[in-house]
Amino acid sequence: MDKLVIRGGKRLGGTIAASGSKNSALPVIAATLLTPDGTFVIDRIPDLKDVRTFIQLLGYLGASTSFENNRLTVCSSQLQSIEAPYELVKKMRASIYVLGPLLARFGHTRVSLPGGCAFGPRPVDLHIMAMEKLGATVTIEQGFIDARVNGSRLRGAHIDFPISSVGATGNALMAAVTAEGTTVLENAALEPEIECLCRFLQKMGANISGIGTTTLVIEGVDRLTAVGFDNIFDRIEAGTLLCAAAITGGSVTVTGTVPEHLESVLEAFRQAGCTITIKGDAITLNSPAELQPVDITARPYPEFPTDMQAQWMALMTQAKGDSTIIDRIYLERFNHIPELNRLGANIEIRDNWAKVHGPRELTGTKVMSTDLRASACLVLAGLIARQTTEVLRVYHLDRGYEAIEKKLTALGADIKREKYQEFA
Repeated sequence: MDKLVIRGGKRLGGTIAASGSKNSALPVIAATLLTPDGTFVIDRIPDLKDVRTFIQLLGYLGASTSFENNRLTVCSSQLQSIEAPYELVKKMRASIYVLGPLLARFGHTRVSLPGGCAFGPRPVDLHIMAMEKLGATVTIEQGFIDARVNGSRLRGAHIDFPISSVGATGNALMAAVTAEGTTVLENAALEPEIECLCRFLQKMGANISGIGTTTLVIEGVDRLTAVGFDNIFDRIEAGTLLCAAAITGGSVTVTGTVPEHLESVLEAFRQAGCTITIKGDAITLNSPAELQPVDITARPYPEFPTDMQAQWMALMTQAKGDSTIIDRIYLERFNHIPELNRLGANIEIRDNWAKVHGPRELTGTKVMSTDLRASACLVLAGLIARQTTEVLRVYHLDRGYEAIEKKLTALGADIKREKYQEFA
């Protein structure tokens, strides 16, 4: 296994380019399954473990793929399977994205119940509900979601999501674009990654209106074609890099962004005393002499993202005073707190509520990653801890950050990747 070895105390500074977004790349890649017509060329795809797994899944289904220098080409003309197996799906929850496009194209699919990060239940109920509304019969048998179309095509429907769900919105979109008639998605997710998927589907020939709102209207079309497309930037990676600047007392510029996608995070940085400067697609953070405590509550976009909650907690260990962090999306996403406390933080936890007492001097030790964003949180803490921090099980980190240690090194961090043997 790999670990990251960090010698803290380095002030970060410089300019770094944002990678493409994993959370938009995965549904976009899934959407290439919708049509056999042509070859897709998609740029700015991050080279991540999850992306590689998804490409492997496409290959298992029979698609032809090539991935080099962040450019992915996909041809789905010769698909040979409609089943997404447990061996691949267990590696990441986003594999559920193949449900909608395979069902829409073939009228039948079997998708293993997914795996992914180990924090709290994240059921697939809304995905199944959307497919059933569109006219499919869905059963769960032997660990698989088995979905079949009742007729030649899915049928347009009115789908009102009881809660905002990025995954279910994406799956419903992909299933609906070739359904017969009109589909209306109410309480659709507002995240930029969903807007990106909508733009991709539109370029393929889909008829979607209401993009950027909670009501999406899809008029089904008979034919979609392969296209070229540029993926959007990773707002969570960009926020994490800005957090690295803030926690180390540094100054970092992240280029290639869409600043409005990060507005809630940028506002939190401002409240913490950081100076934020925006020039075109570049965001610069200058850290203050003294960080101020800021309470945040993670909610669906455009509110503060749950995927930045752990990183913000690391930052607040250095703020002068107490801050409260609440996650309204995932109730059990605080597995990083015991590890932060091992480094010397003082954080109380109750259900989905945490109080961070700062500032605290952190001291390096061995800590263990439990999920993707927890890993990023521990890396941030290691950047300011005295002595050496070893972050173990960074395969979680590799699921969502493209060469993060190289980017941090370019900004002045003392961080390197090493092999280690984990005892049974």
